[in-house]
Amino acid sequence: MTSPLAPDALGPTICVGEILVEIMATTVGRGFLQPQPLEGPFPSGAPAIFIDQCARMGGTAALIGSVGDDDFGRMTLARLARDGVDVRAVAVLPDHPTGTAFVRYRADGARDFVYNIARSAAACIARTPAVEAVLARAGHLHVMGSALSIPAAAEVIVAAATAVKARGGSLSVDPNLRKELAQDAATARTFAALVAMADLLLPSGDELERAAGVAGEAAALERLFALGVREVALKRGVGGASVFAAGAAPVHAPAFAVDEVDPTGAGDCFGGAYVACRRLGLPVAEALTYACAAGARNVTRRGPMEGAGTRSELDTFIANTPRRPC
Repeated sequence: MTSPLAPDALGPTICVGEILVEIMATTVGRGFLQPQPLEGPFPSGAPAIFIDQCARMGGTAALIGSVGDDDFGRMTLARLARDGVDVRAVAVLPDHPTGTAFVRYRADGARDFVYNIARSAAACIARTPAVEAVLARAGHLHVMGSALSIPAAAEVIVAAATAVKARGGSLSVDPNLRKELAQDAATARTFAALVAMADLLLPSGDELERAAGVAGEAAALERLFALGVREVALKRGVGGASVFAAGAAPVHAPAFAVDEVDPTGAGDCFGGAYVACRRLGLPVAEALTYACAAGARNVTRRGPMEGAGTRSELDTFIANTPRRPC
């Protein structure tokens, strides 16, 4: 199956949106109603996790966003740059703190978040000369739905999508519309417009039906292909993942059997690996195996991107990790 994504040689994969640090409770419970022992900070934010994994796979990658002129921002930028992400379009703002997310896990594995995004540097994304320079050479734009709740980020994303597609590039969308983040009619319209422009969609669970606007997996896929989406990589958690394309047989991959330590970032790492692999010309089955491995390896580490792996590290992981029964 030919990749629907522009080849990596056309220009970097770019992502726009929130750059955070995550601080997590070390105890299980419901929310933060009492003082808790905490661990972190860890570099985080769905766009940052995605682009970090993309770069670690060997793809060219750049991030657009903002951090504060503080230790949280410096730590996160250093990590991204170390992993190969071009961070020249990330603004460092002296008057706003780096965004934060505090997370606590419940007994059933559900998570409670306390975010500081709207009043942090994460919400202050502007089309600076550095941003324009990245947009001018981008070959692919990846959209994280979480970023659409930030008006300044959504504005840059829409402009970037139009520019990248106009120059022969491609677009992927991960719905990732978190319930904790503000959603409104304008966000829904922007999301729908981006889905209609997408070459690749990477939903999880019921996000497939939400993106298509119809119920049922088969009907949703038919609707998305009619809109112009060329490939859908559906994340099924412990059920593995599947890739669908119009007129082609679906490709399925079982999940890897691992002991989960921290599920945050698994889907973002899946997406980063899959997009990088497809842009580098790997066939669907191989890209899907790497994507499943990236998501699984990440959940074995505490911290949203601490398990992101290079291609060599994922090769070792694949060779030594059993798969779950289909």
